[in-house]
Amino acid sequence: MGWVIWIAVIASGLFALARIRASLKIWTGALAVVLIVLGWSGYLAFPPGVVLWGLWLIVALMNFPGPRRSALSAPLLDYVRRVLPPMSQTEKTAIQAGGVWWDAELFQGNPQWSRLLNTPAPRLTEEEQTFIDGPVETLCRMLDDWQITHELNDLPPAVWAFLKANRIFGMIIPKSYGGHGFSALAHSTVVMKITSRSCAAAVTVMVPNSLGPAELLLHYGTDKQKNHYLPRLARGEEIPCFALTAPTAGSDAGAIPDFGVICRGEYQGQIVLGLRLTWDKRYITLAPVASVLGLAFKAVDPDHLLGDAEELGITCALIPTDTPGVNIGRRHNPLDTAFQNGPTSGRDVFIPMDWIIGGQAQVGRGWAMLMECLSVGRGISLPALGTGLGKHASRYAGAYAAVRKQFGLPIGHFEGVEEVLARIGGLTYMMDAARLLTAAAIDAGERPSVVSAIVKYHNTEAMRQVINDAMDIHGGRGICLGARNYLASGYKSTPVSITVEGANILTRGLIIFGQGALRCHPYLVREMDAACDPDREAGLAAFDLALFSHLGYGVRNAARALLYGLTGGRLSPAPVAAPTARYYQHAARMSAAFAVIADVAMLLMGGALKRKEKLSGRFADALGCLFLLSAALKRFEDTGRPRADLPLVEWVAQYCLYRVQDALDGVLRNFPSRVLGVLLRVLVFPLGRRFRYPADPLGTEIANLLLTPSAARDRLTAGIHISSDSKDAAGRVEYALQQTTAIAPVEHKLRAALIKPPSYGYGDEWLHAAVVSGIITTAEAAQYRTAQQAVMDAIQVDDFPQTLGADAQTLAQASRPAYSEQARS
Repeated sequence: MGWVIWIAVIASGLFALARIRASLKIWTGALAVVLIVLGWSGYLAFPPGVVLWGLWLIVALMNFPGPRRSALSAPLLDYVRRVLPPMSQTEKTAIQAGGVWWDAELFQGNPQWSRLLNTPAPRLTEEEQTFIDGPVETLCRMLDDWQITHELNDLPPAVWAFLKANRIFGMIIPKSYGGHGFSALAHSTVVMKITSRSCAAAVTVMVPNSLGPAELLLHYGTDKQKNHYLPRLARGEEIPCFALTAPTAGSDAGAIPDFGVICRGEYQGQIVLGLRLTWDKRYITLAPVASVLGLAFKAVDPDHLLGDAEELGITCALIPTDTPGVNIGRRHNPLDTAFQNGPTSGRDVFIPMDWIIGGQAQVGRGWAMLMECLSVGRGISLPALGTGLGKHASRYAGAYAAVRKQFGLPIGHFEGVEEVLARIGGLTYMMDAARLLTAAAIDAGERPSVVSAIVKYHNTEAMRQVINDAMDIHGGRGICLGARNYLASGYKSTPVSITVEGANILTRGLIIFGQGALRCHPYLVREMDAACDPDREAGLAAFDLALFSHLGYGVRNAARALLYGLTGGRLSPAPVAAPTARYYQHAARMSAAFAVIADVAMLLMGGALKRKEKLSGRFADALGCLFLLSAALKRFEDTGRPRADLPLVEWVAQYCLYRVQDALDGVLRNFPSRVLGVLLRVLVFPLGRRFRYPADPLGTEIANLLLTPSAARDRLTAGIHISSDSKDAAGRVEYALQQTTAIAPVEHKLRAALIKPPSYGYGDEWLHAAVVSGIITTAEAAQYRTAQQAVMDAIQVDDFPQTLGADAQTLAQASRPAYSEQARS
């Protein structure tokens, strides 16, 4: 047993050195002491002793900069220069956009929880809350999704007018320009609430308040441009769109073929300097109805009117759509979602130079503009849309599963449905936590580009899972289209969110880890910059310093990963008390494991890693789930640690830890070097893979939370439009749940008397008999009938004449319930 004690002592000592970030000299001395003690105790035999002392000698030589640089750093620098892939300016701009925040803590393997927990809890101002409870609530009541998607294929004129009159298109525009000047949280909450009513309306509101003319003008526009456009955009006098995507350049936006030639042309009777533009764009939201077109194109200067360069780069301009040669008006049909989306084109359209956003000085800076704005905007609108659909599905799938009975029981009490309800509730809590944390970070002044990509990807993917699950629970009720269907529109529109602002396949495989590795790693960019330094001596000095700082960073993370793995994370300090303390420790452990594996992968594969999209995607999954876990833990603290929410927090924590483990296991199973893969597995999973998918009893608790009216259910679904109007599509299900909950005592009396409805027929003579027998009162019987009628109304679907689809008017006809009055009588 002596050797076990020695291993424990040595491991503890090394861990302590790692924790205090000991210098290389201290590490060298400590390792010498360990070898001397082991040799004196007889635990260090002759052959391994020689090897270990030889390795120690190498470590000792590293303390001397001169020999170290010539023997190690210089050859490594030459190797890095040979293998470092060239990086285009487009890639550099995309990578440098935005900043890093909590993602860097998780990436680097030693999260400082105080930084997360000290982030102010997200709170709406009184003005913002009043706006959401007033105009936004009114807007939601005006929205009839069936009318929008199947009768008008557009928002009603009254809704367009309301949006403009209440400056809902100007939420991000400062008050000084006539807008609302709302926070990112308010912007997110408005989009989320409208989404729960109509995806078409949400997208219509989302686009002017996201990446588009207003955002670009605020950051880069000239004073003249701001003073002209921003008040008009805020009042809805101008409807904006932004055209980036071309038929041959989707995700690879840097490859757009659209161009503008610097030249002189006539404008308002004068010859001025400007550009002659040619473009062909697709999938542009609001383009068919836009009055001002934001356009991204490549500026070229063949006559050198601006300087020596000919290819000036991507440039952004604002063009009134009534300009001769601008083509708009035709529409795409994005999965019948009915928001305005279509192509725009132009050929040899001349614009003056002052239509460039920011004027002539900003020619060629369009890509940087777009990446900077996208790095933030991507984390607001689409995550809010995903959360809105998730909350909508949680509330109404739970209500439907509570009132819909099969085999005499609510379907929500069947284990198969319970399992799905648990996933719906857990993922919804996770989405909302990520949405809130990201909005809080942006409002605190952060520009978290990697976090924005994480939350866009994971919230829209979780939304896809949740809406699919809700459709499964509803069965035929969700499949049959009509004015009564409150799920199908969201279900059909899901791929839209998956595709836009960085398609999810691209975001997962290239952006999250690819950008995160360069932005979040503390030394990688410094090493790359040193390798690119034309001054070899200066580059070698900088590379040597970064390299050995990097080695120390790697050793510390390896020590943490091993010790946390052996102790289940118990050596990691937890910032809070039970019941969530252990999840912080587990998260710190998996953060260290991620950092070690990522470091070795980058060292082994270098620039080739960006082409290994499967491995990069798994790293993205791990980093993303660590962020989602952090967000859930933070939300639990911000809401006062309500005990009723604990099942949701625990489900998210266990789900995320399981997915992080699974992602890292996938990396190791597919590691380019099998030997290194095995060694890393021993290091980060010394006791095997111990995390498990959330257990069934925990899922049952969450399912019950969704099935029963409660404060926890209200917290989970807070912020969406909630109706209990028995004439409303979703409201009739909520109304039925309220009615069935109210008759629970009546049903208990009937069950105790062994009285139940007959297995066939539609009459209620049996209920009258229960009144005659004195089992229930006449008032209770009436209450029971009201509840049953509410349930019957809630589970009905629409039907149409035989000529369904023959013309648009057929769909506009009021549908007749499939369950006829004659059958009931």
